[in-house]
Amino acid sequence: MKKIYIFSICIFVLFSCSHREDSVSLLLYNQSDPYVNIFADQIKYLGAKSFQLDTFDSQNSQIIQNEFIEEQMDKTDLMIINPVDRLGAYSIIKKLKSKGIPVIFFNREPLSEDLDLWDKAYYVGARAQQSGQIQAQMIMTLFGTDPVNLNRHDKNGNGIIETVILKGEQGHQDAEIRTSEVVKSFSENKFQLDILITEVANWKRDEAYEKMKIILELYGDSVELVISNNDAMALGAISIMRQSGFFRDDNHDGKIGTDDDSWLPVVGIDGLDEAIELIEKGYLYGSVLNDSRSQAQAIVELSEVLMKGGDLESMNFPLVDGNYIWIDYKVLQ
Repeated sequence: MKKIYIFSICIFVLFSCSHREDSVSLLLYNQSDPYVNIFADQIKYLGAKSFQLDTFDSQNSQIIQNEFIEEQMDKTDLMIINPVDRLGAYSIIKKLKSKGIPVIFFNREPLSEDLDLWDKAYYVGARAQQSGQIQAQMIMTLFGTDPVNLNRHDKNGNGIIETVILKGEQGHQDAEIRTSEVVKSFSENKFQLDILITEVANWKRDEAYEKMKIILELYGDSVELVISNNDAMALGAISIMRQSGFFRDDNHDGKIGTDDDSWLPVVGIDGLDEAIELIEKGYLYGSVLNDSRSQAQAIVELSEVLMKGGDLESMNFPLVDGNYIWIDYKVLQ
């Protein structure tokens, strides 16, 4: 009788350890990405009182991420996933649906038809089109709002804005949309844009530094504008530009700004703390806040409602089309 009792306790302990109530798995595409790392910290902080959270770094490998998902399927109540490959969401949703595990995607938007596979698959994020539109608006304002008569920021006076584009990742949905939308916005507003070169720097500061170094060697003073798909690449570009003689206090007023001849507009997206600091110091003209805090709040609230069986319509962040929570981008200047 005693042996049976001990065996029963062991079975109970093993079962309890294999699955914890209100357990959430957070899977990141790459924790070395500064924006994603900050995003993850906000989810952890905001969700700490509501659920047990385990974080997994996929190291930019969909294979590794898939392995983590398989391992956690019997140990979690809900998954929050920043997919490595948005096209990988199809098989992820199918697997989690078979286990009845709700999933919230963020940062990389799955295809709408994939989200439609299950009524407990969601996406929380910002519309990529909006970020490109805001970047373009900031730049057009800087150049004088009149496409026919650009101001002194048109350094060669030819009525055309010669620009460099630093692209996040070839084929990545946000990179493609941010790039195409900023160019489209100039065209729709009759501004002439001459894209000297588009370089892929994979969202990374060090890659942008190296790419911008070559760009300056090739195009030098022809560059009138640098458009970056994110802040990290913008910061890399600014680093080499400062070393190359840009951003000096030419008018000796004690600060760096648009009045200095060596100043050149660089715009980013994300709203990293370091980017905000460089905006204040005059090196970065502006950024577009990809509001990770509000997105994290929405993710945590949605997670709580899904796990506790609450009312989705009562949330502070309304669902759109059944699967989406959208958080608007904001101007940072």
